[in-house]
Order: sequence, then structure tokens, then C-alpha cells
Amino acid sequence: MKVFTLLRRTIFAALLVPAAALVYWTLTGEAGPNPIDFITDTTGTTALSCLVLSLTVTPLRRLSGRNELIKLRRMLGLYAFFYACLHVLTWSVLDWFFDWESMAADIVKRPFITLGMTTFLLLLPLAITSTEGWIRRLGRRWTRLHRLVYVAAITATIHFWWVVKVDFRQPRLWALALSVLLGFRAWWTLQARVPRSSAGSA
Repeated sequence: MKVFTLLRRTIFAALLVPAAALVYWTLTGEAGPNPIDFITDTTGTTALSCLVLSLTVTPLRRLSGRNELIKLRRMLGLYAFFYACLHVLTWSVLDWFFDWESMAADIVKRPFITLGMTTFLLLLPLAITSTEGWIRRLGRRWTRLHRLVYVAAITATIHFWWVVKVDFRQPRLWALALSVLLGFRAWWTLQARVPRSSAGSA
């Protein structure tokens, strides 16, 4: 078995662990005194982790020269959407039991809920168009569409920051990691544009 294939399968299995652990902890009563909050926090944090990790793939690929790493990006992105779905379902089913009127009022009333739902809606088209068929169908538009992942990462990080009320160490770490990744993206984009600008003025 190739090393990269083993790495890919290991990451795939590792990212299922939080979901399996949640099921186990819930069934055994080890999810704490407020299991709904515990599930909400765990799924949200895991979704954010997968989302930020997906953004590290391109920098790692460019720095290492290992182009096969790009295959991990879609898997990490889909896992981010999977845990985001669990996060939203926990809120809509366990918190509100599909009380649509109250859910709509909650989205409007509480900014962190507004931002969380915005993040989910940003991730939705990215997950739908993640297949090879959609990549061929959209062509260059696919790349432009999937730049929304950067917006989603920003809104997800702010959503997490606003949820936390006491210990801001985790949100700060995620914000720092995202700032570094966005900085890399900005530098990469600037470097790509400079030669064209120089050539145009020559």
C-alpha cells in the first residue's frame, strides 16, 4: 500500500472518531449534565477544525511539492460539512424540535446564530458541487465558487468566538491559524499578479 493511500485512509478513519465518540458518550450517559450542549459544542468545534485543516492543504502542497496532498482537501471539506450538518441538526431537532417560527426568530435575534447559519449556507453549495461532474460542468466558475470556503472559515471562526463567553484561548488560536492561512493566500495571489503587472508595463 502506498504511503499516501495509508495516510488518506488513516485521516478518513480519524475524522470519524468524534462522531463515534459522541454516539458512545450519549448512549452511556457520559456526555455530561447537558448532553445537548455537549453535542452542539463538539460538532461545531470539529466542523471548524476540519474546515481550517482543509485550508492548510494548499500551503502544505506548495511548500512540500507533494501535489497528491490536494486530494485531502475535498475529504476534509466534506467532513467539515458533515459535522456542520450534525451541528445544525442538533440545534434544529434537539433544541427546537423543528419549531420553525422559533428557529427563525432565534436566527434573527442572536447574531452568533445568524453567523452560524450563514456559514452553513456558504458550505452547502461547496458540498453539493464537490463532485468530479460538477467540477467539469462549472469549469473555471468552480474555482471562483469554492473561494467561498475562505468566507465560510472567517464566519465560522467569528461564530465560535461569539459563542464562547469566558475562555477565549481556543477562538484566539483558531483566529491566529486562519490569519496565517489567509496571509499565505494573499501573498500567493500577490506574487501571481506582480509578474503580469510588470510585463504589462514593460
